[in-house]
Amino acid sequence: MIKHLLALFVIVLHFPSSNGPQVDIIDDLSAYFKSGNSKDIAKNFASSVELIIIDQEDVYSKAQSEQILRDFFIKNTPNKSTIIHRLSSNPNYRHCILSLNTKNGKFRVTVTLNLKKPSNAFLITELRIEADKE
Repeated sequence: MIKHLLALFVIVLHFPSSNGPQVDIIDDLSAYFKSGNSKDIAKNFASSVELIIIDQEDVYSKAQSEQILRDFFIKNTPNKSTIIHRLSSNPNYRHCILSLNTKNGKFRVTVTLNLKKPSNAFLITELRIEADKE
């Protein structure tokens, strides 16, 4: 009996729990925004992204979106990113609002991600950066 319990215990420990701590893409994105890392943010872009940065708005390719974001970070060097709101209860959708402090002021960043099949990865479909009016 003890051998069976021990074997069951070893099997249970061998398989990772799906309820264990998982890194959330929103946490990663907040860190990338804090460091001004347009390259790592762009790794999470869908093939086309609705990009709204201050007064520039359009749907861009992944490469174009990365360049526009890189230009934003060159002009506005980030020093702090805080998650204000996070929606992660929907298995196919993520949404977050970040507060981004830069050397030129404070910005509100809104990111919408959708689950893409078959890769099962969340990809950014909309990115909005606006001056924070608070």
